[in-house]
Amino acid sequence: HVQLVESGGGSVQAGGSLRLSCETSGYSAVRDSVAWFRQGEGKEREGVAFVYFGGGRTYYADSVKGRFTISQEKGKNTVYLRMNSLKPDDSGTYICASDLYGTWYKGHFNYWGRGTQVTVS
Repeated sequence: HVQLVESGGGSVQAGGSLRLSCETSGYSAVRDSVAWFRQGEGKEREGVAFVYFGGGRTYYADSVKGRFTISQEKGKNTVYLRMNSLKPDDSGTYICASDLYGTWYKGHFNYWGRGTQVTVS
């Protein structure tokens, strides 16, 4: 039974930082990638960051480049999203996803977490 559990969300002032965690479990095969998405109130879901473990490649939405960093803790099934210089527009529910079958920013993943709320004021 595959599970993805997000944590680390909260309320922060503009300019502040947060680190989100995505803990994965229940995999019967090696994961190849994890992505973070967000959905603000009244907005469509947006792909924020993606890491492909095979080559260590990372990809980011233009709106977060230079401010957000996706990373994996070696030896642990946890992927992080470090968010710096946060803006009110970064507010929303942040959700991690894994097991890519298509295009990452289109949300082509088989497994999803439930999300963690981030509020920037």
